[in-house]
Amino acid sequence: MRIRAKGLTALLLGSLLAVGATAAPQAGAGTTPAATTASTRGLEIGIPAYSFPDYPMLLNVQATTPAPSVVILNPGSGEAPFAADWQARADALRAKTTPTGEHTKVIGYVHTEATGRDRDAVLKDVRNYLVTPDGKLHVDGIFFDTSSRNCGVNNVERDFYLDLRHQVQALVHSIDPTVQELVVNNPGTAVQDCFLEPGKRTADTFVTFEGTYDNYINNYLGGNVFNLTAGYYPGAGFDPDGTSYWHLIHATPNATAMKTALSTAFTRGAGYAYATDDVEPNPWDATPAWGFGAETSYAATIG
Repeated sequence: MRIRAKGLTALLLGSLLAVGATAAPQAGAGTTPAATTASTRGLEIGIPAYSFPDYPMLLNVQATTPAPSVVILNPGSGEAPFAADWQARADALRAKTTPTGEHTKVIGYVHTEATGRDRDAVLKDVRNYLVTPDGKLHVDGIFFDTSSRNCGVNNVERDFYLDLRHQVQALVHSIDPTVQELVVNNPGTAVQDCFLEPGKRTADTFVTFEGTYDNYINNYLGGNVFNLTAGYYPGAGFDPDGTSYWHLIHATPNATAMKTALSTAFTRGAGYAYATDDVEPNPWDATPAWGFGAETSYAATIG
């Protein structure tokens, strides 16, 4: 559900969908992809920073060394202007260096209501981030929240997100061909494997868990992807570079539990993760008690 927190509209998907969620059978649904060569990439930190550009959380994220690999910016769920102050914060974040020696990728938040939101409204928000008056690119891509987890009849829901990915790719490359765009879908739970079908993949990365620490440790459904024949499975065959899955954990009780959450995320196939002690209604608007650096440093030791 979308909620309003401290004047900032933030979109959260905190509850898991039932194991028996309705999904249309797809061609080849009983076939999982062949195993690929295991990636040597370890765990990296990706932070939803649902705060204002000059608030402590984002200032702390920017000051973190080593820097997180991905940061989501959220000006009013993507509907508020991506104004100069947001652009400046994005530029500063993108200049930071991650444990892998790369620069932080910044992506803009856009909500989709599981294809229920009008496509033109979604694309208007996409352009809000990517098309700025100075003609420069200030973000690396888009985070599509409340995305579908089911293919839909004749893959109609999958294809909605495939089209959005193509739109983002075209815009990014037209503005700055040197940027490798990042598109993320957030169903908040395991996604049906048609979304990762070769040639039809709707995102680079999928958030396949979003919820509390207690749910993550005690009620995890058992995989990043699913189909109606195989059920839930890790999805390693869709993950050649180790960055296909992202787990977001809130209400984490302490720093020890944070390390448990991150280690568990890696064993469950996540390439990106983030754990915070922040809680609902907006669990992504504050710096965790242990600080961001404790997470980026610990994650760099995993893998």
